[in-house]
Amino acid sequence: MSLLPDGPFAAPDVLHAHQQALWQAQRRHVTERSAFYRDLWLGAAPPEDLRDLPALPLSDKSQLRLSQAAQPPFGDYLAAPRAQAVRLHRTSGTTGQAMNLALSARDCHITQVVGGRCHGAAGLGPGHTVVHCLNYQMWMGGVTDHMTLEATGALVVPFGVGNTDLLIRTIREVGIDAISCTPSYPAVLERVLAERFPGLAPRDLGLRLGLFGGEPGLDDPAFRTRLRGVWGMEPRNANYGVSDVFSNFAAECPHDTRLHFLAADVLWPELIDPDTEQPLPLAAGSQGELVLTHLVRDCQPLVRFRTGDIIAVDETAPCTCGRTGFRFRVVGRSDDMVVVRGLNMFPTMVAAVIGRFAELSGDYRIVLPGPPPYDVLPVHAELAAGEVAGPGLAARIEAAVKTQLGATARVTLLPPGSLPLTEGKTRRVIRSDR
Repeated sequence: MSLLPDGPFAAPDVLHAHQQALWQAQRRHVTERSAFYRDLWLGAAPPEDLRDLPALPLSDKSQLRLSQAAQPPFGDYLAAPRAQAVRLHRTSGTTGQAMNLALSARDCHITQVVGGRCHGAAGLGPGHTVVHCLNYQMWMGGVTDHMTLEATGALVVPFGVGNTDLLIRTIREVGIDAISCTPSYPAVLERVLAERFPGLAPRDLGLRLGLFGGEPGLDDPAFRTRLRGVWGMEPRNANYGVSDVFSNFAAECPHDTRLHFLAADVLWPELIDPDTEQPLPLAAGSQGELVLTHLVRDCQPLVRFRTGDIIAVDETAPCTCGRTGFRFRVVGRSDDMVVVRGLNMFPTMVAAVIGRFAELSGDYRIVLPGPPPYDVLPVHAELAAGEVAGPGLAARIEAAVKTQLGATARVTLLPPGSLPLTEGKTRRVIRSDR
């Protein structure tokens, strides 16, 4: 059996035996069927013990892009006959060239079960009616995340993006009580409500549960507090994934806002130093880049795949909810990191600072004027509706960044509504050299 029925709650000894058994079959599958990994490993056999995986070289997105460019559409890491693939997705291309993702029926089933664990842990279940507002057009977050929502037993409304007026009417007419979307999307709905539904407040829509993913934001307590106050709903970080690996494999529970790793029975995690590529202990207090290995994957198995996500591991002991996976926070993406006078800055760190200023909408961009090095952090922050830039506001924000992050910032205040609101992922770091 590929999945443990009680996977998120499994005891460590039971889980490890299961992982090792799956790896024996998976290592043979990858060795025999993946030309990509045979070439990467120079013909060497992968280790039998998962704990010895660091003996293998790492793989990354740039290598997969080259593979697909050379052998379109799926690359030479397609390890199953094309006829075995039943679904094709394409990545959003947020960090570069969009990639084609192939899934077998078994890949789809495992993805649905694991994602369902995540949405279920976040509080969704039978009796809920949830509207899914992510892009269905080939993106993994569309139909695949729809299936993971269905796995919880909830009634799912496949809305997608666009036609926000119709969405608002549908929420009211159907009695929808939960929404699945990016953290920045409620701001889009607020603007539409203010412009085209006068007298209708966000909390009047009756949403009680927000299932968020695809962007950072929920780690900021001020942002969560604002969502509760404005919308009357409980915000949950319910959808953390890496498209090439799994659309969703980590979420928070009602007892802990940190992400729970919920795919350990089919996915092996490692932590590395992103600069030296040396292994780091997956232990409380560690911070590094998340590296993942499929223990079961038919079409495009990945081994020691660099996700580019820098995470901080907070707890490895079981949670109050009973789930045994480690709990972590996403600090940021390695390609979104901005080094200012030797200090590593991530957008989430900036968001935590500006989120404490009531005069700001919470929307911002880090606009880099050229290639590094950088002496200051240029932040464009948007004022909240009805606010004007009072004397000294920019200086106070700059002082807060200096105090809390240690970096010198140059803050530019923008009028309300200046920054474009997107229904998909929002780019926070704008680089003029790209």
